[in-house]
Formats: sequence, structure tokens, C-alpha cells
Amino acid sequence: MQEELLQFERQGVWKVCPLPNAAKNFKVFQMDVKSVFLYGRIDEEVYECQPPGFEDPKFPDHVCKLDKALYGLHQAPRKWFLNRKPSSNPHSLPPGPTPLPFIGCAIQMLLNKPTFRWIHTLMDQYDTRILCVRLGPSTHVIAVSSPDIACEFLKKQDDIFISRPDAISASLISDGYLTAIMSPFGDQWRKMKRIINREMLSPTIQKWLQPKRDQEADHLLRYIFNQIDQQDDVVDGGLINVRTMSRHFFANAMTNIVFGKRFFGQGMEDGGPGDEETEHVDALFVILKYLYAFCITDYFPWLRGKTDFDGHEKMVRIAVETVRKYQDPLVDERVRMWNNGTRKEKCDMLDVLITLENPKLTPEEIKAQIIELMIATIDNTSNAIEWALAEMINEPKILKQASMEIDNVVGRQRLVEEGDVPQLNYIKACLKEAFRLHPFVPFLPPHVAITDTNVAGYFIPKGSHVILSRYLLGRNPNVWVDPLRFDPNRHLRGDGKQVALSDDELKLISFSTGKRGCPGVTLGTIMTTMLFARMIHGFDWEAPGKQLGFIKLEENHDDINLAKPLLAIAKTRLPRCMYPT
Repeated sequence: MQEELLQFERQGVWKVCPLPNAAKNFKVFQMDVKSVFLYGRIDEEVYECQPPGFEDPKFPDHVCKLDKALYGLHQAPRKWFLNRKPSSNPHSLPPGPTPLPFIGCAIQMLLNKPTFRWIHTLMDQYDTRILCVRLGPSTHVIAVSSPDIACEFLKKQDDIFISRPDAISASLISDGYLTAIMSPFGDQWRKMKRIINREMLSPTIQKWLQPKRDQEADHLLRYIFNQIDQQDDVVDGGLINVRTMSRHFFANAMTNIVFGKRFFGQGMEDGGPGDEETEHVDALFVILKYLYAFCITDYFPWLRGKTDFDGHEKMVRIAVETVRKYQDPLVDERVRMWNNGTRKEKCDMLDVLITLENPKLTPEEIKAQIIELMIATIDNTSNAIEWALAEMINEPKILKQASMEIDNVVGRQRLVEEGDVPQLNYIKACLKEAFRLHPFVPFLPPHVAITDTNVAGYFIPKGSHVILSRYLLGRNPNVWVDPLRFDPNRHLRGDGKQVALSDDELKLISFSTGKRGCPGVTLGTIMTTMLFARMIHGFDWEAPGKQLGFIKLEENHDDINLAKPLLAIAKTRLPRCMYPT
């Protein structure tokens, strides 16, 4: 077995090994072996060619045998973790780096950006499915990459991990924790959760607001069709920025659902976003970038107001002010209209929130909850569509199968409707695969323990921040066959049942679950599937010519989004009269 060797002799272990048909006392040199077997248990006998520069002139044809003593010291810590059993000590924390007094591992965190890659590297180094990193004097961050352990946290002990941390980003966004998703466990959270489930996202309200979603689905087709019509430099097609299109589709849809209007300004003549919409959506994604992003003052809260060491607070403040610049005046004006009697009929979600009586919401609660609702609906879904289409363009057979499914269910004489979604299982399987392989963010929002407990044989202290790694769960080789391959067929069920975008066993996380789970799973599934189905039904997609028919599927280093916005050629595949004008 030929391996890559160091080009210099290393100070280390030397061992005399008997070799078949060779003289005794043959030197074996320490070397770095990059094979994966070095990071596991070696049961085989391993041989190496003589290292360049260290050949024995008397025995040039002999080989070296690696003895276990050679790598024993290197392997000792890792082997201990590989072979250990869950601790019988009820106060044994999960494995992780040794924290320094008071500051914990904060210095390592600051030196290893982005933090999520550092945490994933630590999980690999310690070969563990559950990791503990202490940040600051007392905060234990517990990272999880195993479905069975994830289920212990969010299913078996959901009542314990029901709170949220005090984070500067969440506090600014929620206006001091007035909202449902970011508020810590308590009366305000119970109140807002009840309103979300019963008033904002109930089946009755969703059905009532369906015409607004249908309008936006029509606007999507119109926008893409207009782009194709206007681009004379592309033969029989138009170049579409899929990232911009998908993000603004969800933003416009939610603006219509909440405020009863698509744009904050006039928009563009072709149906695209105007400057106001671009600024608004960009600010929403800045908020998402810094939400629960391991800000140093989250672990040293007494530093708040004294320093903004990593700049997170400034960025979030500016972004929240930008969003409020567009949204708050609409709320204030609508409240005045209801108070003076000039508005008497409920037409959108804002009217629903203003007219609630038990409990009645303050204008501040309404404004904060709308911001939270906006950021909760545009990130995950738009990202899944961008990645799914990029993967499918590179796999024309998958793209063709998706188109054929829609043609079989819908035909080409009408447009896809929400009522078709239950039958579009292959479309949903493509989206589910994108959620699995390419989540928008590496971790779920932190779940905070409200009391001490034990999970997977380890002690989890009260106040611990539990973060489930969506990234590692979806790529777990013990769960998924060929995990890095985009394969929608893995989600198709042979029993004829519908494909669900969520996964009850937490083998992947598309929408969060449990008492802190996403209340908009049904709405998110419908809107995501409708957008994607309209895109596949209405247009053929391919890579731009300069990319030679292939999309480069590369992640950003600082996040896990597609490194460059997806640009794709769209060509009409329906009769011209089918496209809304």
C-alpha cells in the first residue's frame, strides 16, 4: 500500500518488526498516513514501501511493516473516544475541548471563524455525535449530529429544552422578546405561540389567504416570462437570477398576506422588485446572518453596551431599523384606521392581529411579530429552491422526471394549483433532498435547558444551549447511503403515501419540530412546492452557455449558501396564452 510520506525524518517512535523473509531488526520509520483507517481501529497488517531518502541499500526490495506501537501515542486520545461507553457518572459532560477558567473556549471560537465549521471540526476530531463547548464563564453549547440523540432532546425531553437564550440579536429583532419564536420560556412565549397557532397560521386563516398566494404564484410566472421576452441577447430563453427571484417571491407573498400589498414602493414594470423591496429583503437576510451567530456578548452579557467586539450588534441594529422603516408606518396607519372607524373589514393578517380581543396585542407586539414572521418564511424555502434547481440542472434526468410528473398530474392546459401539491411527490422529494443536503443555516436555533438533565448518558446542565446540526444530520453516512449525492428517490415511499418535507425521526431537518417547532410547516410546504412546481411546469431550465451546461455547486466559506447566486436559462414550455400578463 503506497501512502504519502513526510519528506523528512520525524522525531518519534521506532520499532523493530519481524518481516516475512526479511532480516530482523529492520527499521520502520514513523510517517504520516492520510488513509482513513488511521482514524479508526486498525485490525489489518499494514505495509509501506521504503520512504524516499531512507532506502536500505542492503535490502532495496524489502517493505516496511507498520506496527501498532508506531501510531499508538497518536491514536490514544481518539481511540479512547472511539471505544468509550456512555459515562456512568451522572455529572459527566459530553466530550469537548478543555475550557479555560472564566472565558471557556471563547478565544478558540474567535480565532476559528466561521464558528459552525470550528464546531463541526471539533466533532470530527473528538469523533463524537454530541459535543460540549463551554463559552464564557458558564454557558455550555451542546452540538448534536445524531438523529437518535436529537430525538432525545426534542421529543423525549422536549419539555426541558423549551427555552431560548438571551442573545443580543434576538433581543433587538423581537423588541425585547415580544415574539413567539425568540422569546424565552414564559408567559409572553405562551401568549404569542397561542396567537400564531390559532389566529395567524390556523387552517381557516390559511384557506382565507389562499387567493393572495395564488396572486403571487401568477406574478412569478409573469416575471420570468417577461425576462425571457425582454432578453434579445439570449436565443429562445432568458437569463434568470434564481436567488433574487425566489427570495423576492416569498418576501412579496408575505408582504401581500400581511399588509395586503406586494410592494413597499412601485416595483418594476416587468413585475420585479423595486429599490425599496431590494433594500427590505437585503436587510432581512442581514438579520438572518447574525441571528444566533455566536456573538461574544451572548456569553459575556455584562460586555453589552461597553463593546461590540465582533460588530454583530451594529449590523443587526442597522438591519432592523431598515426593515422597520418600511413596515412600522403601515402598522401605525392601519391601527389608526381601525381606531377611527375608517376600516371595518378584515382583509389581511395585519387586520387579524389588530382586531384580536383575547388577548389584545399592543402595536409593539404586532410590529415585532411581523418582523419575526417575515424572516421565518423567506430563508429556508428560497435557499432550498435555489439549491434544488442547481442540482437538477446538473442532473437532466432528474429535471426531466420532475417535469413529467407535473405534466402527468396537471397537463399543459392549465397551471399548477395548490390542490395539486399532494400528488406532486417527486417535486417534494427534490425539495426534501435539497433541505437535507443544503440547509440554509448549519444549526437550528438554540434550545435552552430549563433544568439539569441527562441525555445519551451525559449530564446536560441547566442553561445549556443545545444546537442540532442540520448540516451534519443531513450528511450522516450512518443514516444516508452516498450522503453527498443528490438523489430524490431516497425520499419516495413505496406505500403510495405522500412525501412530507419534514422528517419525524430527525434524520434531516427542513422545519424545526417539538414545542419550539415551526408553526408554519403546512404553509411553508404549500408555498415552497407551489413556487417550485410553477417554475418546473412553466419553463425548461439549463446552465448558461459560458458554464458549458454545468452549474458549479460550491458553498461559501462563511456560510453554506451557494457561493454564487444561481443564474440559469429559462425557456417557455407552455402555450404563450398560459402565462399571466
